[in-house]
Amino acid sequence: MGILGTILIGLLVGVVARILKPGENSMGWIMTILLGIGGSVVATYGGQALGIYRAGQAAGFIGAVVGAIILLIVFGYLKKP
Repeated sequence: MGILGTILIGLLVGVVARILKPGENSMGWIMTILLGIGGSVVATYGGQALGIYRAGQAAGFIGAVVGAIILLIVFGYLKKP
């Protein structure tokens, strides 16, 4: 999967992560989607580099969602005063 495919999956992952993450989201949809793209990129290339899964496997999507949720939580804690 190329970088464009990863970005498109990241868009979907950002939306799914926003739906799955409990609690109030203090950021807009665009920021959530950008964090989803970031989580997707990190999980896709990190998981493949570690040999957890290969390109095209469903585990990559699940890993990307988990990575995006983690980024949303971390961003939420960093944003609090």
